[in-house]
Amino acid sequence: MPAQDGMNYAPSGPPKPVCSPGDFVFAAVGLDHGHIAGMCNGLTEAGGQLRWVYDPDPAKAAELGRRYPGAQAAPSEEAVLADERVQLVASAAVPAHRAGLGLRVLEHGKHYFTDKPPMTTLGQLAEVRAKAAEAGRKYAVYYSERLHVESAVFAGQLVADGAIGRVVHVLITGPHRMNAPSRPAWFFDREAYGGILCDIGSHQLEQVLYYGGCDDGTVTSARVANYAHKEHPGIEDFGDATVVLGNGVTGYCRVDWFTPDGLGTWGDGRTFIVGTEGTIELRKYIDVGRERTGNHVYLVDSGGEHHIPVSGKVGYPFFGELILDCLEGTERAMTQEHAFRAAELCLQAQQQAVRVEG
Repeated sequence: MPAQDGMNYAPSGPPKPVCSPGDFVFAAVGLDHGHIAGMCNGLTEAGGQLRWVYDPDPAKAAELGRRYPGAQAAPSEEAVLADERVQLVASAAVPAHRAGLGLRVLEHGKHYFTDKPPMTTLGQLAEVRAKAAEAGRKYAVYYSERLHVESAVFAGQLVADGAIGRVVHVLITGPHRMNAPSRPAWFFDREAYGGILCDIGSHQLEQVLYYGGCDDGTVTSARVANYAHKEHPGIEDFGDATVVLGNGVTGYCRVDWFTPDGLGTWGDGRTFIVGTEGTIELRKYIDVGRERTGNHVYLVDSGGEHHIPVSGKVGYPFFGELILDCLEGTERAMTQEHAFRAAELCLQAQQQAVRVEG
């Protein structure tokens, strides 16, 4: 996993299969974002079998297929959807195309697992909601900055155990490194990626709902800007939003494309959770000026100050839970409502955002 490149963030962990070989077969279709590798890693480590890989660009399909023994290049999307052995289709297509592919997958009676953002308009969200309910299949979302980060998983366990009492505020920062020369053309197209709060902001707003313990949220303010990339007028390089959840928890998120060249990773992502009896801070990818490693949890409670490094100790339970949900019709990994409400909140924030000129 290249430390400097967030677009190809693809954690891997030890195999922890939840099913027997061949019990859960999936395909990868639409390989425009490097997150597809992380998605496939998680599913295969949990016991899934990647059977087909397809992208209109054969080189992308060949590159991904080489990583997974037994995966074959499919001749077309239609061939994948027609294969009755395939139970789930994973995708990291261009964001504006993710909902359309998801609708086709659901129409064929298969589960769908998409990179974030899962769609780019409220109209797409309405279509997907209706189709998922009609098909009775999952429309799962890879909110990787929580699901594929051990410190974020551990923080959820601490909150659930009552380690900091009642959560009252969640603050999340999500800086990213742009690496503009390496980005595809769609990255600079506002209609294609949906805007910064819709895109990378989806990670942060999903976490506010999760740690805040409520799927009902209202955007109270939002801002976007293009401060330093005027040569790319479609880019928003800064965005922030404040929200209030239905249970009174408040949240603030900030995302940007201003990771300095000197930082040893692609972004100094941090999460701060304030509770009535303590606080949690996550230094997800690096501990600036101290260690190049990530997954540092800082807990302060009535018993004192605690530094808990959790890298390699927690794992990524989401993927096994998702496989079991697909096989058994449960909602262990993430409820469908949560996945959609997080997306909706991001789209609302993007729609309401005041554009700052500077």
